[in-house]
Amino acid sequence: MKTQDFDFYLPAELIAQFPAEHRTSSRLLYLDSIAQQCQDTFFSSLPQLVRSGDVMVFNDTRVIKARLFGKKDSGGKVEVLVERILNERHVLAAIRASHAPKPDSRLLLADVIPATVIERTQEFYKLRFDHELPVPELLQRYGQLPLPPYITRSAFNSDEMRYQTVYAKHAGAVAAPTAGLHFDQGMMNQLQSLGVTIAYVTLHVGAGTFQPVRVEHIAEHTMHSEIYHIPQSTVDAIRNAKSMGGRVLAVGTTSLRALEACASAHQGQLAAGLDETQIFITPGYRFQVVERLLTNFHLPRSTLLMLISAFAGMENIRNAYQHAINQRYRFFSYGDAMLIEKEL
Repeated sequence: MKTQDFDFYLPAELIAQFPAEHRTSSRLLYLDSIAQQCQDTFFSSLPQLVRSGDVMVFNDTRVIKARLFGKKDSGGKVEVLVERILNERHVLAAIRASHAPKPDSRLLLADVIPATVIERTQEFYKLRFDHELPVPELLQRYGQLPLPPYITRSAFNSDEMRYQTVYAKHAGAVAAPTAGLHFDQGMMNQLQSLGVTIAYVTLHVGAGTFQPVRVEHIAEHTMHSEIYHIPQSTVDAIRNAKSMGGRVLAVGTTSLRALEACASAHQGQLAAGLDETQIFITPGYRFQVVERLLTNFHLPRSTLLMLISAFAGMENIRNAYQHAINQRYRFFSYGDAMLIEKEL
């Protein structure tokens, strides 16, 4: 299967640069993959598309202020995007500079944070922050919110709230689990009042989520790695729902990745705990946990587009995306949403 099979033309004006005025006021495209039909509706109608006994699984990761600007000893400018906090002194980061920094070279970030380049591993660098304060506090004080590369403006103060889910809890992501951005607390309360069980996983989204697949054949792609945690309460909620005929709805591809990675690692069963995954879900994958998926619209040639094509069927996704373009849906992180029924 070739990467070009997952390409499509998207008019630039459909890439959302700002969120909707209210979290729940976006549009919703409901794709019934079994009936091969699309329905245009609004996100506020989501409660009409669930039923008592269902379980919805949310990713409660919190986006950190992962972007830092600075300079090298030579005076050259650098931009650092923290991919992962390793401990209180060390991070894994992408660095943008006119010349790649070498091991043992020194950086000064945000004019106050001395940092040392330890080593480079593929596209990431291991950095040591040589400051008395721990890394999380330094990022909170001096970092900037890392809006996605297709949002062509600087982050505003309002983005610190809107590019974060209302249930964000565990800091560590450099990108928001964007399907969750559509929910406000009122919507969460309404779903629970209908008998829907709310459950959580934590998967710290990495910058690799924005990277296009650059190889010709998708089987040659190396998937980025992400850390996830599944609590016992979520395992129990899913088991109980399935035993009673309820459906599992993953809110976002990151929630789905965590659940399916766990099941793949444990012979089809969920197990509570912390783990790391490089799962690459492509057409032909057999889903073991998730039956419904709420997601935003994804980048051409991306691993996430391949994932939803595996979930709904390639032809269904092609048709749904063309329908969304024709109907002027808003795309990507601050865009509209899709609710997808899994193809049988």
